[in-house]
Amino acid sequence: MIESLSRRALSGSSGTYHVHALELAAARERKLKGLNVTVTFLDDTEHTFHVEKRAKGCVLLDQVYQHLELVEKDYFGLQFSEKGCIPINNKPECMRWLDPSKSIKKQLGNCQYPLFFRVKFYVSDPSKLQEEYTRYQFYLQVRRDILEERLHLPPSTACLLASYSVQSEIGDYQPDEHGPNYLSHLQLVPGQSDDMEKKIAELHKLHKGQLPADAEFNFLDHAKRVDMYGVELHRAKDNVNKDLELGVTSIGLVVFQNKIRINTFSWSKIMKISFKRRQFFIQLRRELSESYDTALGFNMETYRSSKTLWKACVEHHTFFRLHSPKIRRRFPLSLGSKFYYSGRTEFQTVSEVKQRGRLERKFVRSPSKYVIHQTVTPAKVEDKTKSLTITSRPSRPYDNKVTSLGAKEPRKAWEDDTHLSDDDGGFLEKTLEGPFSPGLAGRVLSYADEEAPSPTTNELYDTPPYSASHSPTSQMVEEGLVTIVLHPDEDGKYGFNVKGGANRDIPEAGDLPILVSRVAPNTPADRCTPRLSEGDQVVQINGRDVTHTHHQTVVQLIQEARSTNEGKLVLVIKPNVLYTGEEYEEPPYQYVPVGELIRTPSPSNALEQSMLLLADGIASGALISQYELLYRKHPDLTCDEAVKPKNINKNRYRDILPYDTTRVILKNASSGDYVNANYVNMHVTSTDVTNRYIATQGPLQSTTEDFWQMILEESCTHIIMLTPILERGRNKCHMYWPNLGETMTFPNCTLKCTCEETDDSGSIIFRDFILTDVKNNAEREIKHMKYVDWPDHGVPDSPEVFLNFIERVRDARKESAAPFVVHCSAGIGRTGVLILMETAMCLIEASEPVYPLDIVQAMRQQRAMMIQNASQYRFVCESVHAAYTQKVVKPRNNITR
Repeated sequence: MIESLSRRALSGSSGTYHVHALELAAARERKLKGLNVTVTFLDDTEHTFHVEKRAKGCVLLDQVYQHLELVEKDYFGLQFSEKGCIPINNKPECMRWLDPSKSIKKQLGNCQYPLFFRVKFYVSDPSKLQEEYTRYQFYLQVRRDILEERLHLPPSTACLLASYSVQSEIGDYQPDEHGPNYLSHLQLVPGQSDDMEKKIAELHKLHKGQLPADAEFNFLDHAKRVDMYGVELHRAKDNVNKDLELGVTSIGLVVFQNKIRINTFSWSKIMKISFKRRQFFIQLRRELSESYDTALGFNMETYRSSKTLWKACVEHHTFFRLHSPKIRRRFPLSLGSKFYYSGRTEFQTVSEVKQRGRLERKFVRSPSKYVIHQTVTPAKVEDKTKSLTITSRPSRPYDNKVTSLGAKEPRKAWEDDTHLSDDDGGFLEKTLEGPFSPGLAGRVLSYADEEAPSPTTNELYDTPPYSASHSPTSQMVEEGLVTIVLHPDEDGKYGFNVKGGANRDIPEAGDLPILVSRVAPNTPADRCTPRLSEGDQVVQINGRDVTHTHHQTVVQLIQEARSTNEGKLVLVIKPNVLYTGEEYEEPPYQYVPVGELIRTPSPSNALEQSMLLLADGIASGALISQYELLYRKHPDLTCDEAVKPKNINKNRYRDILPYDTTRVILKNASSGDYVNANYVNMHVTSTDVTNRYIATQGPLQSTTEDFWQMILEESCTHIIMLTPILERGRNKCHMYWPNLGETMTFPNCTLKCTCEETDDSGSIIFRDFILTDVKNNAEREIKHMKYVDWPDHGVPDSPEVFLNFIERVRDARKESAAPFVVHCSAGIGRTGVLILMETAMCLIEASEPVYPLDIVQAMRQQRAMMIQNASQYRFVCESVHAAYTQKVVKPRNNITR
């Protein structure tokens, strides 16, 4: 018998052993023993994935990313609940994120509840997202956040965002196709009313020409400014048992009370995060002016909620602040949680996508939800590349399936239409290009191929469209250099900017390499393979070596290339010489070239036109987009004197320092010549008026003597104070003056308070001081004007009182030609708002156009970070427009200062 079996085996017979069939049966058995997981996506579609029982979360996540063909995948995650609740209220104690490093079986059990594909890390600025499909997923998430009331919006913002949703979904407004109630059966905002629908329809008319990607980018660009945007909320209580909510965001930990943000702790200020049982702690970085560490504690509801918040902080800090995750070493007997974030960071994601280039793809946009009373045939999506069929639609069919916007010329977000009235925006002839199309959504950039007056001054231009008439090519050459061939687009631009070059004025300073400082998305420079990137060194231009060439000559060579050989520009570059992606908490594309903005000659109605543009910028959000592009600190100016060991403790804040070129220099102070103050001079166009200021920080106790020495030496007669002494338990300014009737004595002077009174509103306090020079007994009267109701990083409570205060400041200028000393706490935010407002009112009085962005840039060339945040800038712009429309500025016979 054995011999028979052996012979059959040797003869190759397989009649007894069905190996293939056994393998298939085993595979079927393994499949039956696996897990079927249902995932609900942001467009409400579902898909079931099969994974092995022992598979980790990363296996399921990879399947989901592959199903969606998602490239920028690290912003997203899968959310689930052990209790089976749907994530409508976004309760952390109910919803959990799938951990990619842990077993799915341990996290999900028998997978009886679905998982939800959601955005986990909300990008701080949509321009960081390179793929249109990624932005679309973010758009779906934010739209869902609004409808489920996790993102609380004021009615005006809600209507504006809804109008972009309508533009994305049904296209341009068509009077003959869209009736008066064409939005009534679309679910756009919570609590949707007829008045809101009318407002949305009016705004929808203004978006004529925007493609779906344009509208969605505009949607995200406005949503990112809402306080609750991208906030993962966790319930907590303070030390007096008041209810709070702690929000984890890309910038840090935000504290909310009754849905109002009351404090923000950025990741850069937080030194340590920990928890113990139900208590959650953060330790803040010690300021130079402080001699103690600040530790804050919050009481959470449970131990689990405390740990959940701690994990969220660890993940967000790693993702948004670090270049790569820091893997901690594990010790066998170590105590405490071993949790760490093991995925890719935002920096790694952005870098990888830039290197690989954009993916050409097709996808279908899902429609808005319909209200219940409408009969709608549900949409059927057979696959991601097939068309979307919807019946009973309120308007004409609109093809919202896109392949790429790269070959299409962007349409203006606001179109000049003679049929529109001024109320409809018809007066706007030149504002933003389509805010993503598909680049920076209204990000104003400058390019090397446009004329620049000097190496440090460049004009600002709208982002140009990409032209498909020429296909940029590149080839590798020896020694690691790359040759890139570019042709200009339809506007004659290549879409990049350069910096560096030989210094013509100071030859001994040496030569700086010619580096690519900026590349605009969706331009010829951006479409290269490999892509022309920020930090690349330009070695040759059309065969000419430019390693030792002046900056102006380089710009001229690029300009000349447009008029020769069909505009062909051949660049030899050395890739990745310098990467300019610094770690900072501010939005990207922040820095613009230094110099004055070039304006066209002013027509007779230039003031009126500037006010119309200002009103449009306030309504559309373009105002803030342009403001966020400005550099906060002049890249070429130093603050060396401020960081010397003898002066460093004289600064209230370690990052608010005066420029060396414009700083106030003391002559006879016993502690040295340094004080944290800058001269800021604002000239009023077409007049001989120059408003002179000294912008300074709120004095410390140790710098009060220097402050009054500065007043004495500069012959100042007016001090404008814009901060309280104490705010939210923190010292914002030392009380540098005596009480009424009392006297302060300093080595070089004495100070006596002779008068103190408050205006009718209770918001302004006026004081009179007598400053006496000890050396010659010369007396001088000092007027002190203090604005009371103006919170740090905020805006005045009453615009009317603020405008009246500015009028009082302007009236006081008639009394003295000396510079006005203006200070808040840091001497930049509220101080900058006051200087801009007074300058604007002088321009209005002189019938000159007002461009607030120019004024901010002029101030920041004299003191860094003037006007600290976007909310302050928006407030002062609204105040300027109010001063113009309400005729707050009264004519004066004499405006000479």
